[in-house]
Parts: sequence; structure tokens; C-alpha cells
Amino acid sequence: MSSGGKLGELLVRENMISLAQLQRAQQIQNRQGGRLAYHLVRQGFIDETELTSFLSKQYGVPSVNLNDFEIEGSVIELISKEVAEKHTVIPINRIGSSLVVAMSDPSNIYAIDELKFITGFNIEVVVASEVAIRDAIEQYYAADELDMEDILADIDLDEYVEVAQEDDDAVDIMELTKASDEAPVVRLVNLILIDAIKKNASDIHVEPYEKSFRIRYRIDGVLHEVMNPPLKLRDAVISRLKIMANLDIAERRLPQDGRIKLKLGRDKEMDYRVSVLPTLFGEKVVMRLLDKSNLQLDMTKLGFEPKPLKDFKTAIHLPFGMVLVTGPTGSGKTTTLYSALAELNKTTENISTAEDPVEFNLAGINQCQMNDSIGLNFAAALRSFLRQDPDIIMVGEIRDFETAEIAVKAALTGHMVLSTLHTNDAPSTISRLLNMGVEPFLVTASVNLIVAQRLARRICQECRQPANTPRQVLIDLQVPEDTVDTVQAMIGGGCKRCNGTGYKGRVALYEIMVLGEELKEYILQGYSTAELKHEAKRLGMQTLRMSGLNKLAEGMTTVEEVSRVTAPD
Repeated sequence: MSSGGKLGELLVRENMISLAQLQRAQQIQNRQGGRLAYHLVRQGFIDETELTSFLSKQYGVPSVNLNDFEIEGSVIELISKEVAEKHTVIPINRIGSSLVVAMSDPSNIYAIDELKFITGFNIEVVVASEVAIRDAIEQYYAADELDMEDILADIDLDEYVEVAQEDDDAVDIMELTKASDEAPVVRLVNLILIDAIKKNASDIHVEPYEKSFRIRYRIDGVLHEVMNPPLKLRDAVISRLKIMANLDIAERRLPQDGRIKLKLGRDKEMDYRVSVLPTLFGEKVVMRLLDKSNLQLDMTKLGFEPKPLKDFKTAIHLPFGMVLVTGPTGSGKTTTLYSALAELNKTTENISTAEDPVEFNLAGINQCQMNDSIGLNFAAALRSFLRQDPDIIMVGEIRDFETAEIAVKAALTGHMVLSTLHTNDAPSTISRLLNMGVEPFLVTASVNLIVAQRLARRICQECRQPANTPRQVLIDLQVPEDTVDTVQAMIGGGCKRCNGTGYKGRVALYEIMVLGEELKEYILQGYSTAELKHEAKRLGMQTLRMSGLNKLAEGMTTVEEVSRVTAPD
């Protein structure tokens, strides 16, 4: 029996998790790989500290908090980064002929034997959480990697010639290819791609200007400038990225889209969706990082509160109808839809999705990539889906009347349809559908529920502290006057873990409008968006601002974030 299976049985026997939770975690492990303990923690079935303490007692080894250790470089050098990542271990101390190693799975005899063989030391095991070990590996082994200054020091800038953008015909493609393949440029580009992962960026912006060249990362929804490589490297860096994304480096006048796949370690892959746009002073490259291992599909962890979550789950489990998710670009709509699909993904259901582009591959779901150049758009894909005996259909976005019309017909003929729109809140989605040309009676007959969402930055848990917020500021933010004195706003002081920003990660704010009989009647009577919003609130709808205030009261986010991402009611 595997150590994962043994651990699972022990946890069930001790009533720390249920058998159903173990089976669910094992299913996810079979699909995604990785360790069982990691998936148990990730799904929220067991707390990480609780698990570490249990392993410590079970195997009779001490547990440690790696944050309390300052590991010496000479100790780190005893085990390579590859071996540390392979077994999720990190050496923390050397005592005579013994090496103390922190492991997330103390029962892994093969790892202990390999470490003994590689180092020649006796191995003493202590237990630490998997996340803490991964963070420590990232922290201590990063010093071995070249930083930007080292790379730039290796580049002879005299070899690179700046090309004025008007002289496109003068660009020698062979020279450009040669320059982009040179080791220092390759290392610089790799550094940019890997550094973005370490900083948990969602996008990388590579931007050429007349007299400067800059790289920015979008971290937790906000852009940060991270480096300014010399302007002479502009063409070489951009060409290198285009070569990696299999794009045409000779074409510098038209937008291009591609994808870069980067293999990190033995079993981690990172996808970058690449968009190249010609600008006045060269091509701007924007890369969206798609990390499947960080894709959070557990609805309880996305930010849903109990009642809205219950309403959402009820709506997606109905046999037919439409559930719409709305919000601006980058508000997490795709993640919410994917979490709904993960919930519905059973062997008894035929699920088809039309996406532009397909962001993550989901096992057991038929995903179709749109391609306008050959006429494969959302409407064409939807028509085809209806001939494929579907149960559940996901359409990336309803952009026009044709797509809306087919989606509505599908929802009325016994299919569950999930889709997105770009509107500011849930009630205005009704107006958008009516303006597209969908009849009011078809809207009320097909739409079950509308979700509007935003992403607010989450306060860093390491440096969280009470904020000195004036009472009037909270009242202006629409905190009810009868509860304003009980609300203690929090703020992040800024620490190493959050790069001094005070924020780490994001939490979703949801506005969920259930289309019950009363609201449907108001839509048929031609109520305006403002009137619909008023009636929906009267019937119990929690607006985006209310959701933000709940997260503020829970100490998850700040006054500034609620004000930034939500509009007053």
C-alpha cells in the first residue's frame, strides 16, 4: 500500500476526515497527481497544522516551523534543488555525522534512503507542512539562480543594434533570430518567466517605449514595474518570446496570439497565453499565466457565503435553464464557471464547452477552442453542440444576438447552459440581454440565476493589524450605522511574504440574483435596471458592496479595496 493510502486510512480511523472526503481527495489525486496530504489540505478537509501535528505523533518525530529557522548555505548545498523538489524535503541542520531533514511525509523510506546515499550522512527526520517546505525550497535555492544584474553583466550591449520601427524592411530576420538565441537573452527571458511565477503574478507585460523598455507584473490585480532592461535588448527579448510561442518573428505589423509551455521540475507545467500587439515603438507582449496547480475549483474557498453558495449550487443542479456570470475582464468569471463544471462533472453527464481561449484542460469535459478565421465562433459551436446530445453546455461569452438566441433555445429545450457577459452588476444583465434583442418572455423562461463578481485583494495574514479607520469613513462606505461600532477594519503592515504590499492573494465578492416568480413578473412589466435592483435587494439579494462589507468585517480585505472594486448601492 502506498504511503498516501496508509495516511488516508489512519486519518479516517482517527476521525480526522470522513471516508467520503478521503475518496474525493483520492479521485482528485488520480486526476491531477501529487500527494494525498496536499489534496486533503487543499480541499479544506483537514487543517495543515493539524495534519503536521498528527504526522508528528504518528511517526514519533518532532514537528518544526520552518519560519523559525535560518538555514545555512553549507547545509542547503548538501541536497540539490531537484532532489529537494522531487521528495518535498529540505535540509535544516547538520549535527556531526547526521543531517536533520524536514519532510512532509516521514513514512517515505525511499526518500530517506536516497538522501542517505547522496549525502553520506545519517538522516534524522522532522516533519513540516508541504506548503512550508515548498516555500523554503523557493527561498533558499533561489540564491543559486542568476539574477538580472548577473545576466545583464554577461551581455555585450555593443553587439545589439537599436532598430527604428519605421525601418521594418531593414530588419534582418537571421540577425534577429541569432540575437534572440544567445545565452544571456535566453537566460533573461527565462528569469522573467520564472520570476513571475515566484511572485504569483497573473500577467507579464513586456512594453517598448521610445526611450525605455520595461517589464511589469500584475500581482493580485495590480500592475507593478519589476525591471527596465536596456532598450537595445528590446528586439532580441521580444523575438525570443515570439519564437518560444511559435509565432512569426518576421511579422511585426499585425497582432499575433500564441502559447508558451514551460516545464518546471518533474511534474509541474506552466502555460503562458501570449498576445503580441504592434505599438508605436515596437511590439508589446502580454502573457497570461495559467497555472493549473493553482486553479481553485472548491466553491467554498472562492469567497461564496453560505446562502449565495446554496442558491448558486441549486441553480446549476437544475435540469435545464441558464446561469450567467458577469463582471469585467480579470474578475474571476472563468474560475467560477470552471468550479461549477467541476461540481457537475460526473460520468452520467455530457458536458461541452466553447471557449476563447481554452484556459485550462479539464478531464472528462469536451472543450472546444474558438477560431474566427475559419468561422468557428460561439454561435457555430453552440449549434454543433446541440447535435452532440449534451446535458450541460458552457459558452465562454454571449457577445451577440445570434449566440444569445441559440443559448436561450438550448436552455429552454432541456439543457443547462452556463455563460458569461460583461456587465457591471446582476440586474443590468437583464437589460443587456433585452438590448441584444432577446424577448423578455424568453429571458424570464430561460435564466435561472445571475452572478456578478469582483476580486478584492486579501490582507496578508502574516502582517495583518487593526487599522485606525474613522467612523465616518465606514458610514460613507455604507456600513450600517447600527453595526458600525462593531466593525474593526484591518490592514496589512507590509512584510517579506507580501513584498511589502500588505496584500497576499485575492478573495471574490459575489452578487447573486435568483430569478424567482416576482422578479420575472417585474421583467415582463418592463422594470428598469434600477427598479429591478431595488426589488432584488428587497427580496434578499446581497449586492457586491454588501459582499465587500462582509469581507471587511471578517478582516479579509481593506476599506480601500472595497471602495476600489465595488460601486455604492
